[in-house]
Amino acid sequence: METDGTYEPSDTRGAGVPRPATPPEAPVPPPVHPPVPSAPPAPSAAPPVPSAPPKPVGAPGASGVPVSRVAAWLDAPRPEAGVGIWRYRHEEVEEAPERLAPVTVAGMLIPLVVLLLAWSAWNSNSFPYQGELLWALTPRDWWYPGSLSPVDWHGEAARAIYDGVIFFVLVGMMAFLGSWSTVVRHYLNRFRPRMRGAITVVMAIGALALVWPDTFGLGWDPVPLVKAVLLLAALLTGSLDLFTSPFAVYTLYTLITLLVLWPFARLGDWWGLLRAHRARKTPVVPSTPTGPVVPPSQWPALRAAGEQRAADVLAAEVAEGRMNDVDCARVNRAWRDSERDQVRRAALVGKLLRDGAAAGAHPSGERDLPGRAATHDLLLGQVRVGRYADGERTPHPYRRAGLALDPGLLGTSLLAVGPSGSGKTRALVAPVVESLTLQALAGAGSVVAVAGAGAPLGPDTAYDVVIRLGDPASAHDLDLYAGATDPDEAAAFLAEGLVGDMPGVETRRAATVLAQLVGPYRAAYGRFPTVPVLRELLEARPETLRTLHDLLPEDGAPTMRRELDSRIRQVGTATDLGPVLADRLAALDRPAFAEFFGTGGVTDKGDSSRPFSLRAVAQHPVRVRICLPDDGAHEEAARLLNRLLLAQFQTVVRDRSPRGHFACLVLDDAAGALTPGTVRGLQRLRPQNAGAVLALRTLAEVPAELHGPLLAGVGCRMALAGIPNWDGRAFAEAWGTERVETTEVAHHTVFADQPMTRALHALRKLMTGKAVTTEAVTVREVERERWSASELAHEVPPGHAVLSLTHVRGEHTPPLLVDLRS
Repeated sequence: METDGTYEPSDTRGAGVPRPATPPEAPVPPPVHPPVPSAPPAPSAAPPVPSAPPKPVGAPGASGVPVSRVAAWLDAPRPEAGVGIWRYRHEEVEEAPERLAPVTVAGMLIPLVVLLLAWSAWNSNSFPYQGELLWALTPRDWWYPGSLSPVDWHGEAARAIYDGVIFFVLVGMMAFLGSWSTVVRHYLNRFRPRMRGAITVVMAIGALALVWPDTFGLGWDPVPLVKAVLLLAALLTGSLDLFTSPFAVYTLYTLITLLVLWPFARLGDWWGLLRAHRARKTPVVPSTPTGPVVPPSQWPALRAAGEQRAADVLAAEVAEGRMNDVDCARVNRAWRDSERDQVRRAALVGKLLRDGAAAGAHPSGERDLPGRAATHDLLLGQVRVGRYADGERTPHPYRRAGLALDPGLLGTSLLAVGPSGSGKTRALVAPVVESLTLQALAGAGSVVAVAGAGAPLGPDTAYDVVIRLGDPASAHDLDLYAGATDPDEAAAFLAEGLVGDMPGVETRRAATVLAQLVGPYRAAYGRFPTVPVLRELLEARPETLRTLHDLLPEDGAPTMRRELDSRIRQVGTATDLGPVLADRLAALDRPAFAEFFGTGGVTDKGDSSRPFSLRAVAQHPVRVRICLPDDGAHEEAARLLNRLLLAQFQTVVRDRSPRGHFACLVLDDAAGALTPGTVRGLQRLRPQNAGAVLALRTLAEVPAELHGPLLAGVGCRMALAGIPNWDGRAFAEAWGTERVETTEVAHHTVFADQPMTRALHALRKLMTGKAVTTEAVTVREVERERWSASELAHEVPPGHAVLSLTHVRGEHTPPLLVDLRS
C-alpha cells in the first residue's frame, strides 16, 4: 500500500499518523509488558492490506525496546486546542516578536544625548537663572552674596540636594520622552522569566556601579544620589553628628541600595521567580496516590480497571505490528461504551483475550480500507483537510495550524459552496467520506455517500453497499420507502422527494394523496407498490381504483377502505394532485431504472430484488455509496433522488438513540435536494448524533427564499474561491459584522499669512513638488462585515476557502481563510 505521507517523520503541524502495519518478516523483541503465561495466545493474522514493504517496527524507544509505528502514534501528544485544529502533535506557533521601528530606537538615543549635554551644562553652571530657585527656597545667609558659593555646610547640603533633584528630574523627563520603559520591556519580553531576571540583575549591578563607583573600584564620579540623601538627612536632623552613628549611616546606605534595586526588581519580576523557586523546593503532597505514567500504547485504562491480561495482549499486538489505528480506535470506543455495563465489559474482555486486535471487528470482516488519500487521527476522529492561513484576520492560535474536521463539527452539518473545479470533491468531500468509512470500521459511525458514478470517492471495495442506479450490474437496489412500515411515514418523505421543490404545491397534501394509495396497496398485497405500479395508481381512473378497493380484506381494513374511497372521490377534480405526482414520478419510471426501486419482492423477470434500506444506516455502522446517473438524460431523476435521500435520512435518524454511532449523509451535489422541509430538518439532526455534508456549485441552485434559513440551519459554512458576488453577499450576511479600530489620515494644505513663511513654503514646493500640508489623524471604532461580498468573490486565492465552524457543544470560530491544498 502506498503510504501517501503517512509514515513520514513526525510533523508538529501536519501528518505523521500511521497506517496499518503488515506482518513482520523477522521476530521482534518482546513488548514492555509481555503477556502472562495464562493468557490465551494472540491471533497472528493481520488485517488484509495490499503488498508493501513490511515496516512494523520503528526506532528504539527510551528503554531500548523498538517502538512500532502504531505505538508511536498512540503515544504521540494531542494537546487541547481550539475547534477545528489538527491536534496530533500540535504545537502552537510562537508569536513573532514585534520589531521596533528605527524611529523608536532613535527616539530613545536622542534624549540620552540631550540628557548628557544638559547635565554637563548644569555642572559647568551654564544654565541661565540656575540659582534663582535655590535662593528662593533657602536662607540668604547660607550663600555669599550674588553667588552659589556656600558659607557653611548648610549651603553645601542644599546645593547637593538641589543638584540631585535636578538630575533625576532630567532623567525622568528624558526617559518619558524616549519611552525607555517601553523599549526595555519590549526587548526583555523576548526572554524566558529566568533569563529576564538574570538580565535585570546585570542591569541593577550596572546602576549600583553608577551610584557606588568606589565600591567597584571605578574612577568616575558617582551620580548625585548618595550625597544628596545623606545631606538631606543631616539637614532634617540639624547636625552632621548623624554621620558619627554607624547604624544611621548603614541604614541610609541600605535604603539607597533598595531604592536603586526596586525598579529592576519589578522589571525582572524577582518576587515571582522567588515564589517559583520556593514552590519547586517545597514537596507537593498529592491528593491521590500517583504512580508512573503509563503510555497509551500500554492501555492504561484497561490496567486501571484491573484487566492486566487483556492490556498485555493488546500491548503485544501493538508492539508486533498486528494492530492498526482502526483496531485501536475500535477497542477504545468499545471500552468506553461498556463503562456502565459490567456484563458487556466482561464480554469485551473475553473477546480481547480470545481475538486480540480482531475483537469486535466490523461485520464485513474488514479492518482497514484498501487505500487512503487523506491523513486521519482515528483516536480523535479527525481528518486533516488543509491549513489555516497566516493572515491578519486569523487569530494567533490558528495561524499555520492544521485544519481538521470531526463528528463533533459535522454534527452541526456543513455547507460548502464553490464553482466546479474549486476543490469541493477532492479537498473536502473525499477526505470526509474516507474518514467516515474508517470510523464505520471502528464502530463509531456510518456514512451514505451520494455522488455521480465518476466522483473520486474511493473504490467500491471501501464500501459495504454500492448502489449504482441505472446500472444493470449493480448488486444492490434502493428501497424507495426506506424500510418503513407506516404508510404515512413513507408517504411523507416520498412527497418531499417528488414535489418538495415545487412552488405552490403543499407537501402535506401530496403526502395525503400518496398515503391514500400506498396504504391500501400494502394492505392488499403485503408490500408497497413499485414505481410503475405507483405511477399507474396516481394516473388511474375511479373504476381502476375500485378494483384495488375490492382486493382489500373484508375485515381488518376499514381505515384503508375509507382512505381509498376518499382518493376515488378526488380523482378528476381541479385540486387533484395525482397527475402532478405521476408526472414527477415518471422521471424514475424510465427503462434505465426498470429493475430498480424494488420493495423486496419478485421482479417482472422473476428475480428476487435486493433493496437496501437507508434505515440500516441509523442502526448499524455501515458504509454506503450511492451512484446517481450523471448523464444529462436523467438529471431530473438525480435531483429527485437527492431530495428523496435527504428526506429519508432525516426521517430514519429521528427516532434513534443519540448515544449510538454518528450517522452522516454526504451529498456531493446537493442541487435540488434542499426544500423548505429538508432545510427545517437539518437542525433536528444535531441532537440525534447525525449530520449532513452538502456541496453546491452556487446558492442559485437553491430557491432564494431558502438562502437565509439554509445558512442559519447549518453550523459549518464554507465559501470556496470563485463564488459569485451574490453568493458572497449571502455568506457575508450570515457571518455578520465585527467592531474594528480604523485610522483615517487627512492631509490639509497650509496657507501662510506672513511673507517670509509664504516664501519658505513656495521654496519647499519648488524643491519637493508638493504643497505644504498637515496631517489630521482620526482613530475610531467602527462596525464592518467580517468578510464582504466583494472580498469573498475576488480576494480568496485559488485552492483556498473561507470557513466558519460550529461544534455540537456550542463552540464556534469566526470565518477564517484556509488553504485546502496543504
